[in-house]
Amino acid sequence: MPEELSALTAISPIDGRYHSKTKPLAQFFSEYALIKHRVLVEVEWLKSLSMADELEEIYKISDKAIAEIDAVAANFSETDAEAVKTIERTTNHDVKAVEYWLREALKTKESIAPTTPFIHFACTSEDINNLSYALMLKGARDKVILPSLTAVTSTLGDLAMEYAEIPMLSRTHGQPASPTTLGKELANVVFRLNRQKEALTKLDLQGKINGAVGNFNAHLSAYPNYDWESHSKTLIKNLGLEPIPYTTQIEPHDGIAEIFDCIMRINTILIDLNRDLWAYISVGYFKQKTKEGEVGSSTMPHKVNPIDFENAEGNLGLANSILGHLSRKLPVSRWQRDLTDSTVLRNMGVGLGYGLLAYDSCIKGLSKLDLNLDKLDADLEQCWDVLAEPIQTVMKKYGIENAYEELKQLTRGQGGITKADLHVFIKSLDIPDDAKKLLLNLTPQSYTGIAQKLARNINR
Repeated sequence: MPEELSALTAISPIDGRYHSKTKPLAQFFSEYALIKHRVLVEVEWLKSLSMADELEEIYKISDKAIAEIDAVAANFSETDAEAVKTIERTTNHDVKAVEYWLREALKTKESIAPTTPFIHFACTSEDINNLSYALMLKGARDKVILPSLTAVTSTLGDLAMEYAEIPMLSRTHGQPASPTTLGKELANVVFRLNRQKEALTKLDLQGKINGAVGNFNAHLSAYPNYDWESHSKTLIKNLGLEPIPYTTQIEPHDGIAEIFDCIMRINTILIDLNRDLWAYISVGYFKQKTKEGEVGSSTMPHKVNPIDFENAEGNLGLANSILGHLSRKLPVSRWQRDLTDSTVLRNMGVGLGYGLLAYDSCIKGLSKLDLNLDKLDADLEQCWDVLAEPIQTVMKKYGIENAYEELKQLTRGQGGITKADLHVFIKSLDIPDDAKKLLLNLTPQSYTGIAQKLARNINR
């Protein structure tokens, strides 16, 4: 077995078979990304200390030196990360290794060297970690997950408009029901997804930098008269996060859980969509466009399997399993701190990665759909009994007693009710001629309410 990691040797398909599709998340959730974000937070903390006039013993860095420090964080490379990992093999502590590496990196710069004793000043590791993970998750949400979900909703919205007028037999409890349009059923999903996307966009990620148990104990031992609370809040806000004033040693991770809960709802909506599309393909409402050279079944040459929707459903389930554990576990920590969140947090990218795979598969599946108008129309033509609903509703309007019961006796469980059968019944009704004419003009294809309007309005 070769030792080097490759698509063939990776244990996880996220970094193996599907690496090309999940690669956008690597900039946020790889080990390199975590170390780089830690360096960024350490640098921002050091700069903030230097800029505070009240902290007289801390060397004041010039604007030119600040630019140099920023460059160290911005240009942090994989080679630099390897150097940090080398230090970690001695320290057996990942955050301390970052501190030591940064101190050595800045000592070579004369205008910065006097500040290096204050790297990681008064911090616990979790001050650095919680801000790093928050920035990583925020970046992944804003730059990868939300754009991918927007691609899904945009594709669905376009199809909803395209199919706005295509009538389709509904099925409630698996049985024929009042007709709708195919576009409107897709619009339902777009509406649900957009609502959750909006909620996901608005969720804030919290951060803290307040010491070993959240009380600024060490900070005040050195500078008892300094407003460390304001200092901390300013730094966290400048990072684009929401300061949280009450913590133990760790930030409680409620914000992370809220984001994962929202993503799980989105994924659940998509599971619902993928199962429905799978079923529509199964009953023949959609054919699937074929790809030259592609094989559907290893033994049955005729098959075009709905593999994209199946892959999406499977990966959405995996995503929700992982994100669900993260959401339930992360807000729970024994007393002021235990280490169970540390290893769990490293799997954020795995949960989001399975979701990203699913979004890609869903878009791919949607692009292959080919409408089968003949099958859609044939199903509607076989179900004239769905017009029992409008007929009995109009009968009730004009005071005919037992309207529901009469239509129930005519249609329930009968099967094979034809247009002629219904027209005979309608003509026998004691209702105004204009109402009778309206009912006689109804067809399963035209009895769709405001479905067309709803479908066309979804992108507004």
